[in-house]
Amino acid sequence: MSEARSAEIARKTAETDVTVSVNLDGEGKSDIATGIGFLDHMLELLARHGLIDMTVAAKGDLHVDMHHTTEDVGIVLGQAVRQALGERRGITRYATAHLPMDECLSRVSVDVSGRPFLVWRVAFPAPKVGDMDTELFREWFQAFTMNAGITLHVECFYGDNSHHIAESCFKGLARALRAAIAIDPREGARVPSTKGSL
Repeated sequence: MSEARSAEIARKTAETDVTVSVNLDGEGKSDIATGIGFLDHMLELLARHGLIDMTVAAKGDLHVDMHHTTEDVGIVLGQAVRQALGERRGITRYATAHLPMDECLSRVSVDVSGRPFLVWRVAFPAPKVGDMDTELFREWFQAFTMNAGITLHVECFYGDNSHHIAESCFKGLARALRAAIAIDPREGARVPSTKGSL
């Protein structure tokens, strides 16, 4: 496909100020600054392993907690991915990645369907990774899924280390999304649906 699959989205509320840009056909370059160190790390992994060039700049009410910033970054990144995909012509659409991270194994399956739905079967043994509450990972995935317009199933089969579990989920998303949004040369300019639209 010749036209660029890229987008930039900005969202400002009383709680956060978030700007995101993406290039879905990039090299995995990233410039991430959310004010939450571990979230920055996860988004850098998402960009690198998804081969998505990504910039994320977020300022939020971290004096309250990390919830609003985490959720709003997921919202805006999802919106940017959705816009960059356009009509989703020629994409592979479906993909699954099994991602081992030391002692843990996660599976991430994606359908770039236009119908947002998240199944989240991930348990964390610790309440925090660094300063970040582990319950916020589901909030990020939920916000991203709803706004990207994808169906996403995330399951961690086993694992003992919360850092590894989170990392396997984000890397799994990166690899599954990379495969699902890849252009299938056999599709041509068709939308991969019998309905003719996604």
